[in-house]
This record gives sequence, structure tokens and C-alpha cells, in this order.
Amino acid sequence: MRHLRIGLNTVIAGSVFAAYLMVLFLQLNPAVPIHPASLARLGASLFIWYGAWVALTFYVALLVRQALAETVLSPGWVSFQLLVWLCLVASATAATLMWLNLSRLRVTLEEAAARQMAMGAVALTFCVALLLVLGVFRFSFGRGGRTGPVAFGLVLAASVALPLWLRGPAHAAERAGAPPVDSAPAFAASPGARVTIVVIDGASLDYISPAVADGRLPNFGRIFDAGAVMHLATLRPTQPGPVLTAIATGKLPMRTGVRSAALYRVRLGGPALEVLPDFCLAHALVSAGLLDESPHSSASLRARPLWTILSASGLRAAVVRWPLTYPPRRLEGDLVTDHLHLVRPAGRATYPPDLAARLRTRPEGPSTASAAAAMEPAGAPPYPGGVALALDRLYARAFDSVRDDAEAQLFAVRYVGVDTIGHAYLRQAMPRAFGDVPEEERRRFGSVLEQYYRYVDAEIGRAMERLGRDDLLLVVSPFGMEPLSMPKRLLERVLGNPESGTHERAPDGFLMAFGSNVRPGRLRRASVLDVTPTVLYYFGLPIGRDMDGYARTDVFTRAFTVARPLAFIPTYER
Repeated sequence: MRHLRIGLNTVIAGSVFAAYLMVLFLQLNPAVPIHPASLARLGASLFIWYGAWVALTFYVALLVRQALAETVLSPGWVSFQLLVWLCLVASATAATLMWLNLSRLRVTLEEAAARQMAMGAVALTFCVALLLVLGVFRFSFGRGGRTGPVAFGLVLAASVALPLWLRGPAHAAERAGAPPVDSAPAFAASPGARVTIVVIDGASLDYISPAVADGRLPNFGRIFDAGAVMHLATLRPTQPGPVLTAIATGKLPMRTGVRSAALYRVRLGGPALEVLPDFCLAHALVSAGLLDESPHSSASLRARPLWTILSASGLRAAVVRWPLTYPPRRLEGDLVTDHLHLVRPAGRATYPPDLAARLRTRPEGPSTASAAAAMEPAGAPPYPGGVALALDRLYARAFDSVRDDAEAQLFAVRYVGVDTIGHAYLRQAMPRAFGDVPEEERRRFGSVLEQYYRYVDAEIGRAMERLGRDDLLLVVSPFGMEPLSMPKRLLERVLGNPESGTHERAPDGFLMAFGSNVRPGRLRRASVLDVTPTVLYYFGLPIGRDMDGYARTDVFTRAFTVARPLAFIPTYER
């Protein structure tokens, strides 16, 4: 019976923690209305996951205490003596999570929502202090009659109700979807200049720089010698959808409408969530079947991407594999969405639809084939990253097709394989950072990541060969890759996941610029938000004042910048 009473108290403490997490979910998703039915479904899902685990953790900790302590713990069915300490731990943990998420996910929130979340975090922190005072009072002066339990109940209720009240009613969400292309302001761009953007997910200067110094990545080396190179600060959550949308628009996620990789709907008619909290394994709710995940589409965008802005000024673009381009929208030029390998018929994944026929009939280029052969020599075992390589080859061939357009002035393509391979094989590629890599693993898989970098290096070389006199090549990594932390490493091993690389802590990507108008050198750190303003400046087009990034004019030579002053307009969103 004593263990049942202990168990009931831990379940109450777990429920309290689940209530705090519900408030955190609502703070990060200000468009969700505070409706009793939807809150009940959200709260039930969080209790099933977080409440149960927290209750179990508390119960095991109390059993260990029972085994080690001299006095036997025999609480009541609802014990103020026990709950004040359990709820103190739960509330302190929740307050810490609230502050951490406010710091890390601030860019996804409007000013009002961030301010309300900060006030809620202050209120919860104050309640934590009051719970600590009550706990010390109970420990020092005994039961103290009914005053202690009543005060505890009031503080506990306030610790949930105050942040929820400060969060306020739902903020009206802006209408999703960008306005028609034809309504965008049009300007005369500088003739002749062409810009090629090569995006490499998960690439890192920390890996490339030593390889360049050893001469293993010659085309990256050419950019290091004759181009501009800088670290690129990324955004949180560090996911391809929101980060690459920020690159394409020059705007923070709170302005683009893409705040995370997907929309998450609570089962059984619960609310739809745009952002999941960090630091609390929230994505496990999807794996556990408590949330349904639906990826964003092009209809989610509330800001114009770079190629739409250029289309309004009559500049043709050729864009391949950019996220959130499916279903394809009308464009002055060619668009191959990142769903080319997923949908049938393939014409549904391209604009114009008949572009798919040209992509299917184009043979594999000799440079791509030779790079692939170097990675899979005759008689060697299959390359471990074969699936990622096959997809990158598919889109590389599509890019070869669309960049034959002599009238296009913007070309953009994205390679994903470095990120895929880095997640799986960073441990073998950087054994010193992990310290526990067996020699057999190093021998078999130590070169897998470097081989993929060599493939991408060859693709960059092909892009450089096609540059004209006034053309600009930008090589962009939207986020880097780094080793998993030790706690995450241990957790992944328990779950049977071999992943060793991560970008959860938002490691820097990079921006490399190469061309006759580029001033060589290592420049100060930039932001992913700076890419679109810089490209607009290069084309001689004005920069929207509502963009959150800046044109990096220091990338270019003085002769170029003197002849091209900065120009601004209020917005392109008309």
C-alpha cells in the first residue's frame, strides 16, 4: 500500500510537469486557440508521453531513496511533504526549458508572442522560488497545519495559470501563400550578369579547410585562393525547410510562414502545431504516434522567394530541388521541385510541366559518371551512401538540363548527400572527436564522407567551368555538421540509431563567392538571411526594407561597388 501511495504522488507530479509542457507548446504556437476541448487532447497526449516518463523517473528515484535512507518513506495518498519537492523539481525543469526555448527559438516568434513568453517564464520562475520557500519551510518547521498545503496548492495553480494567462488568446495567423507573381514590383536588372547558387546541406568549413590544405578538394581550393569565404550563421530550428526558405527570402521564419520542417497535429482532432519545443525530445511524440506530421508545401509561404522577385523584373531563373517548391508555381524560367523522385507523373513536379520530358531523356553527363566511378571502383563493395548519391545524381542531371537555358540569369541547385552521409558516418570520418571508434570501422567507413565531398567538389568544378566574364558563383552551406553530444550519443545507442552527426545546436554553415567581381579573402561572419539581398544587389535590383538580411557588399571589388550603389524599396510583397 505504501508503494501505491508513492506511485499516486509521482503521477500527480508527472501530470503537473505535463501541464507545464502544454503551456510551453502553446507559447511556441501562438496561433493555437485556448479551447477546452483542444487543450484536453493536447494535455492528454503530453501526459501519455511526458507525464508517464516523469512519474516513472520520480518513482524509481524514490525507490532508490528508500533503499539507501535509514527512515522509511510512508506518504499519504496526496502528500504535501512529498509533492512540494517533486513539483519543485518539475517546475524548475519546466522554467529552464521555457527560458532555453525562448532563447533558441526566438526568431520563430512575433514580437508580441516573444514578449508574452518571456513574461510567462518570469512568472513561472517566481513560482519556483515560492515552491522552494515552501519546501524549506516544511523541512524546517514541520507540518505547520493547513497553511502549508493551501499555500502550496495556490502557488502550484498559479505556476500553470499565470503563464497560460500571459500567453493570451490566439494571435490571428496571416493568410498563407504569396501573392501572384504579376503583382510584384518590377525593376530593370543589370543585363548580362548570371548568378549560380550551389547549396550543400550539412557542409562545414571545419571539415573542408583541412582537406583543402592537403589538396584533396581542388575546386574548393580554387575558391579559397581566389574567392571570398565566410562562416554563415544559421537559424533554429536548424531544419532544411525553414533555413533554406530564409535564405531564399532574406526573412526570418516568423515572416515567411515556415517556422519548422512540418505541421504537427494532435491526434483525435487536436490542434495543429507549427513548432515543437527543443531540449525535451518533442519529436518522439511523432514516433510514438501521438502527433501526425505533415510536411510544408509551397502554399505555406507568406513571402516571395528570390526567383519570384526576379521573375517580376523579367529575369529568368532555373531552380532545382529547393524545398517548399512543390506543388510548383508559375515561374519565369524552369523549376524542378524536390519531389521529382517522389511523384508520378513527373510533370507534376516541374514547371512548366513539359520540362519533365526533357529531364527524362537527358543522358548522364561524363563528369558525373566519372565521379561516381571513382567512388565505386570496379570490384569494390557498393558505396555505403549509394541512395543519397543516386538522388544527387538525378537532380544534378536535371540541373544540367535547365542550365542550358541561355536566357536564364539565376541558377540554383541543392545537394543533400553530404548531410545524409554526415549524419551516419561523421563518427568514422572524425574519430578523434569521438574517441571510441574501432580500427575496423575506421578502415571500412573512414573515407565515406570525404568521398562524398570529392563528388560535390567535382560538381562545383563543373559549375566554375560554365562561368562567364561577369558571372558569380555562390556556394552555400545553410548549416554545418558536428558530433553528437555524449548524452545524445548514449541515447541514440540505446535506441539502436547509428547516427553520429547533428546540426541541432545550429553550427555555422558557410558562404563562398567566386567570380571576376569578387574580392578574395576570408570575411567576417554572415547570416543565411544575407544571401538574397546580396544577389539582388549583384543584379542591380533594390533590396526590400522588410528583409532581415543585408547585402554583403564587402564580397565584391571596389570597382564593382563604386559603380553600383545600394537601393531600397519598402517591400516586394505587393
